[in-house]
Amino acid sequence: MLGDAVELRAVIEPEVESMGFELVLVQLTTGGNRTLRLYIDAPGGITLDDCAMVSRRLDPLLDVEDLVQGDYALEVSSPGIDRPLVKPEHFRKVLGARVRVRMKTRLDGRRVFDGCLTRVNDERAVIEVEGNDCALPYVAMERANLVVSQSVGVSNEVVDGA
Repeated sequence: MLGDAVELRAVIEPEVESMGFELVLVQLTTGGNRTLRLYIDAPGGITLDDCAMVSRRLDPLLDVEDLVQGDYALEVSSPGIDRPLVKPEHFRKVLGARVRVRMKTRLDGRRVFDGCLTRVNDERAVIEVEGNDCALPYVAMERANLVVSQSVGVSNEVVDGA
């Protein structure tokens, strides 16, 4: 999955889902201060108490499974307004919205595609950029996010593509 720590997701996701939440993204940063960052969501949104509850539930599981070697900090948060798009179903939920995708390598002379998400299937997302349809395979994406306009008075209505 796009930008995701897949091995960690396999263990964490069933636990998060059993609590009634969706696990949107799992990130493990490397370097001196390592962080295991989880983004969770639910139909009514996420509260600080929800994040704390998931953190308390996962902390012992992560210790027992010993999935992350060495010291790390566990962070649980909501995906925010510029939510990461990780799975095809995430793209389907925001069909018609503005998205920004960074590719792993150049495609058609560019790595960053910013435009309207016009079509989605299980292999790729199609984004209209400057009047051109760009078919972007998920396997070639480095990361993708929903883009929310900063302009006052601009509608950011999302069309459900499911």
